[in-house]
Order: sequence, then structure tokens, then C-alpha cells
Amino acid sequence: MSDDGQVVGVDGDRLTLVKYPDPRLRSPCRPVGKVDDDIRTLIDRMFELMFAFRGVGLAGPQVGVSLRLFVASPTFHTDDRQVYINPDIVALDGSQDGEEGCLSFPDIACRVRRYQTATLRALDRDGEPFERAADGLLARIIQHETDHLDGRLLVDRMGSLAKLSHRAALKELEAAYETARH
Repeated sequence: MSDDGQVVGVDGDRLTLVKYPDPRLRSPCRPVGKVDDDIRTLIDRMFELMFAFRGVGLAGPQVGVSLRLFVASPTFHTDDRQVYINPDIVALDGSQDGEEGCLSFPDIACRVRRYQTATLRALDRDGEPFERAADGLLARIIQHETDHLDGRLLVDRMGSLAKLSHRAALKELEAAYETARH
């Protein structure tokens, strides 16, 4: 990746899912400088991984790329592919509680309170600006993936009881990360 927020020569085959506690998940992301073929290649690979791992959203840092972009498919249909580049949430309203999981925390889900509606501005796959108002699941996805872009994780949204009940799974992820590093 270059200093100006561009992906240079994306090797889509080498992109893999980044799991907790990898420190790349904690770094706030840089804006995408220019939407080009490298960015579109990255987006395509992110969709492949998201669908392969049965997710409804996936952010740049979850594939090791520290850029402000995420992909989503709230219906989990391959023809429902949504792209959000340099997203900026401009309005939030209401409240919803629901079960939330994360591809970077396999087999862990917990109740998370989110806003019921979210409005954001972003660029699409072609670099064109748009604004979208969302509610329900899509609003939850937008908030979850934007958290990733800001270095905030599911574990940060967990209450004490959820952290306690998932303690063993979190420790397993930490041990697997340490083993892979050495």
C-alpha cells in the first residue's frame, strides 16, 4: 500500500481473514485516495471472502488492508453487493438490541445495542459519491463495519457478562494468534 492510501498491485489470492487479536484490527484506517482497478480487485476479493465465511459485511482491516472501505450484503445474496468507500456516518437515531457476530471473532456472538437507523455518505465501486439511509440489519452492519475502520472491535462492545461467557473462546483466539506468530 502506498502512503496516499492506494492499494498497489493487490494479490487477491494472498488476502485472508484477519482474526482477533491481530493488531491490524486496532489501527484506524486511512481514506482511500483514488478508486481504481486495484481497489476494485480488493473489493472483489473481499466479497469472495465474506461469502466464503458466511458473513454479511467485511471491512478493509479484516483482510489486513488499513483503508476506509467495507463491503456488505445484508440479504446474503450474491446480487446484493454493496460497497462503501470512505464512509462517513452523518446521522444516527433510535435504538436496537440484537445478536451480533464478527468474522474476526469466529463462533462468538453477543447482544449489542446499536442505533436503529444510520445515514452515511460514501463512494461506490466506481468512486461516485452517494448517501444512504438504512435501518435494522443494514444500519447494524454499517455501524459494525465503521467500528472496524476506526479500530473498534466486537469485544469492545461486549458487556462484562458476554466477555466472561466468551472468555475461553477469546483465549483460544489469542493463543492461536501467538502460535501463528512464532
